[in-house]
Amino acid sequence: MTAAPRIVMDDPRPRKTGEVLLGEDWVSPDATVEGLRETRTRGGLVSLNRSPLARKIIIFNMMALVILVAGVLFLNPFRDSLVLQREAGLIREAELIADVFEAQIQPSTPGFDYAAALGRVDLGAGVEAFVFDPAGGLVASRVGPPLTEGDTPGGVRSTVITDFLNAVWTGVSSILSFGADQPAKIDGPSLARKVFPAARAGETGSHTGRDADGGTLFSVGTPIWSAGEVMGVIALTSAEGEIDRLVRYEREQILQMFVVALLVSLGLSLVLASTIANPLSDLAAAAEVGRDRDNRKVSPGRVRIPDLAARPDEIGRLSVAMRGMVAALYDRIDANEQFAADVAHEIKNPLASLRSAVGSMRFVKKEEQREKLLDVIEHDVRRLDRLVSDISNASRLDSELVKEDEESFNLMKTLSNLGQYLGQQAAEKGVDFIIDLPAEPITIRGLEARLAQVFVNLITNAISFCEDGDAVRVWARRRDNRVLVVVEDTGPGIPEQALTKVFKRFYSERPSGDFGNHSGLGLAISKQIVEAHGGVIWAENIRPTAADVTSEPLGARFVVGLPV
Repeated sequence: MTAAPRIVMDDPRPRKTGEVLLGEDWVSPDATVEGLRETRTRGGLVSLNRSPLARKIIIFNMMALVILVAGVLFLNPFRDSLVLQREAGLIREAELIADVFEAQIQPSTPGFDYAAALGRVDLGAGVEAFVFDPAGGLVASRVGPPLTEGDTPGGVRSTVITDFLNAVWTGVSSILSFGADQPAKIDGPSLARKVFPAARAGETGSHTGRDADGGTLFSVGTPIWSAGEVMGVIALTSAEGEIDRLVRYEREQILQMFVVALLVSLGLSLVLASTIANPLSDLAAAAEVGRDRDNRKVSPGRVRIPDLAARPDEIGRLSVAMRGMVAALYDRIDANEQFAADVAHEIKNPLASLRSAVGSMRFVKKEEQREKLLDVIEHDVRRLDRLVSDISNASRLDSELVKEDEESFNLMKTLSNLGQYLGQQAAEKGVDFIIDLPAEPITIRGLEARLAQVFVNLITNAISFCEDGDAVRVWARRRDNRVLVVVEDTGPGIPEQALTKVFKRFYSERPSGDFGNHSGLGLAISKQIVEAHGGVIWAENIRPTAADVTSEPLGARFVVGLPV
């Protein structure tokens, strides 16, 4: 049964912001959502050990950032760029040294002192210079000043975290590169000889290798010209580990930014997890409290559902839906309890009459008195049978309205068929039956059998209140997006105090001679069916225009409005 909306009284006690009490204002002191929320608040922003959803949010956000940084380090775009830049710098330096030698060499003066000339040249830090004669013999060599940490761009900026991450990356990269062909290890002079053939041929060349420690080395060579002939080759070799130190510096910068981004992502993930996991945890806790109360694990009472309606997201919608669902559930429980109480009260009356009649049968001697008591017993039995049948129909109505599938049908055709059937019943009582329906069909969607039950109930009620010479009129009209179906009669009308009660369960306003022949559930069931279809139903008395409201009514009118 559908209960009327309950009037929820405001709780005079202080309550937390963003919460609402659904149902009674009794609060269980043992296990409440508020206690769980306070415990969580004391524990921190979000309890990772108790929130799998929060852990997933944080892990997935971290994984995206880690994969991005790992991809950048694995592709290593800055290494190639640094190698190209350093190679171009060495080539320019070698060409400048070759130009200095060419300016000092005199074609007419044999035996140029390359070693002395090379000693006067300023070399870069860590650079080795080699001078070869046209036959490939080493005629001079020199090493520049040692490479220091200050020669690395930005100096030393490594930290414990970046050193650890560098070590991790080195280990991972060694595993990924396991089995790949490693370049042969070579020293500076040997690497310089690799570029000699190209330079001897008059071209500037370069070659890359690795030193004994696995560091990257590369060498460039350029010819020394004099009078159109190659007089020698100047070869420069980079400092050991110079490129690796530059790459490490760039990698540490990326890793430092990665650490900062990781901390920011962690903080944002915690905030995001708290805005998602904590409200869901509150909602789940409220549902679990209700479940435990059903299992009698804690004291019974109404369940508090957190009010998150202010959130413009799915969690806010979930909170509103759960609060509405719990409110509807309590309404249904209250309605069932009230219905059970009404049923017990209504059954008591015929049972009391039966008990009295049966008890009197033991002492009655006259036959006519026994017949009267038997008539009372039969009347009460019929009344009980009718009452139980109507109660059974009313109790099944809710589930049937939900389970049955709605269909589109022509309401005017249904009313016309009912008019033909009920018109005969009115004629037998001497009541004029008038039906006024529009010629065009009016199609609505709903349960045709249930709506037919409503109109049968209204029409039979109207006929039952009419006497010989009265009339019943049924008419229908379409008004915008609704159709109005009106049942009118010229009977005694409805007492003013009963207009607001006629749709209540077990209420019946009948003449004394008709007592006990109606259960008082017909109009209540009709109202329930109409409202389940999204419609409205009301009752009113028929009076002439501008008539005194205290005057006698000309009849009763029941109006049903249904959506089209």
